[in-house]
Amino acid sequence: MIGQPDYDAYLAHWTLNHPGVAAMTRTEFFRNREDRRFGGGIATGGFRCC
Repeated sequence: MIGQPDYDAYLAHWTLNHPGVAAMTRTEFFRNREDRRFGGGIATGGFRCC
């Protein structure tokens, strides 16, 4: 609905291309995508909108 990448597609890709390496959990994936999209996270000083 808001352009959030699909976790199931990520998981299928990860399992196929990175066998034996743990994938992000659904929560980790969601936070990672939000941080990448909006520049959030500790390293950049927190959430920003624009």
